[in-house]
Amino acid sequence: MKASLAPLVTVFGLAFLIHCGSLVALTTNASAQDYPAMGERDWAWWRGPTAMGEADSRQEYPLEWDNEKNVMWRSDVPGRGHGSPILVADRIYIAFCDETSGSQGVLALDRETGKHLWKKIIHESGAMTKNAKSSGASSTIACDGKHLYIPFANAGKVVLSTLTMDGKMAWQTVLCDYQVHQGFAASPLLYKNLVIVVADTKGNGAIAAYDREHGLMIWKRERPSNPNYPSAIVHRIADRDQLILIGCDEVISLEPSTGDTIWSREGATTECVTTTVTDGVHVYSSGGYPRNHLAAYRADRQGEIAWETTDRLYVPSLVIRNKHLYGVLDAGIAVCWDAATGKELWKGRLGGDFSASPVLAGNRIYATSEVGKTYVYEATSERFRLLATNSLGDETFATPTFSDGRIYFRIATSASGSRQEQIVCLGNSL
Repeated sequence: MKASLAPLVTVFGLAFLIHCGSLVALTTNASAQDYPAMGERDWAWWRGPTAMGEADSRQEYPLEWDNEKNVMWRSDVPGRGHGSPILVADRIYIAFCDETSGSQGVLALDRETGKHLWKKIIHESGAMTKNAKSSGASSTIACDGKHLYIPFANAGKVVLSTLTMDGKMAWQTVLCDYQVHQGFAASPLLYKNLVIVVADTKGNGAIAAYDREHGLMIWKRERPSNPNYPSAIVHRIADRDQLILIGCDEVISLEPSTGDTIWSREGATTECVTTTVTDGVHVYSSGGYPRNHLAAYRADRQGEIAWETTDRLYVPSLVIRNKHLYGVLDAGIAVCWDAATGKELWKGRLGGDFSASPVLAGNRIYATSEVGKTYVYEATSERFRLLATNSLGDETFATPTFSDGRIYFRIATSASGSRQEQIVCLGNSL
C-alpha cells in the first residue's frame, strides 16, 4: 500500500455477491445537504440516486431490444465483475477482477462511445472469491464527484481504496481481516463527509466510517462473527437519519455520524444479501438462509416487527412504488405486496434464476435473469402484466444502470468457448 495509507484499523449455489455489488448513499427522503451533490444524469453509486433502484421517471427507457436492436454501442471490458457500472458526468466506471492473476482494479470508459479512457490496477494479485456465482469484483463503486471509492476482499483482508477521477490513488486503508465464505460484495455508502464500508465475516467483521477526503477513521465498530452480504444504507425515518444493517440474525439501526446504536432487534436471517428499502415507516428484511423470509420492521418504533412472510427473496433487492413492494423471488417469480401489511397482491412467473436486482423506471419494472433475459412489467398493484421480454448476451449478474433514457448492462458472452465481458449501452433508436 502507498505511503499515504491511512492507519491500519482493527471500513452461490448461492448467487449473492453478485447483485449485491450492493449499496450506497442517498435516500429518497433524506436531506439533500447530507449527501454528495451529483448531476441529474449521474448514477453514482449502487442502486442509483435514491439507493432504492429507481430511475428518473421523466425519461423514456427502451422497452424492447436484442443483441442489435436499440444497441447504441458495446465495449469489451477486462476480467470478470458483478458490480454495476456507475455514471458520473461523461464517464462510466466499473470494478473488475482478472481471475487468472487475481488482480483487481477500476476501468473508466467514455459514456457516449464506450471507449476505454484509463485502467488502474489496485491489487496485482490476491483476489478472494469462492462461490461459482461470485466474483472478485462484486462491489459497486461509489463516487462523490471528486473521488471513486471501492472495497475489495484481497489477501485475507477487506481493503478500501480511493482514487481520483483520473485514476490516481488518493488513499487506502484496511477495514478488517476477511475469511471468504461465498465472496465479498458490500458496496460503499457515502454520507455527509463520510464513506462507510461494512464487511461481515467469521471472526473480525467490522463497519467503519472514514473522512472521504483524507481517509482518517471517524468511527468503527465490530460486527457479529458471521458471513453476511448486504451493504449498509441510510434512510431518513422518524425525523432522523438511520444507518440500517440486516443479517447476522438481527436488524440494527445506527447513527451514521457516530456509529452509535439507535435500536436493534433479533430478526432477519443469518445470511442476507438484499439492500433494504423503506416506505418512510418500515425497513424491509429479506433472506433465504437458514429460513426464507420477508419482514417489515417499524423504524419509527424501535424496530418493532409489523409483518413477516415465508417468501424466499434471497438475492435480488426490492423496489417500492406507491406503498407497494415489488420483488423477484430467486426462483423467477415476480410478486407485489402491500408495503404496510405484507398482503400478497399478485404473482407472475418470469422463469430462470435471478441475481441482479430489479429497477423501477416510471411505471415499469425491469428484472434481468442470470442468462441475460430482461422481463419488463408494470408496477401496478392490480395484476401482473408483462410488457416485453428481451435477451442480451449469455450471462448477467450485475444490476443494470439507468440514466438519461439509456440503460447500461454489464453482460458476458461466450463464443467458441471463450468468455468475454462487455458493457452494452441501450437507447431508443430514432
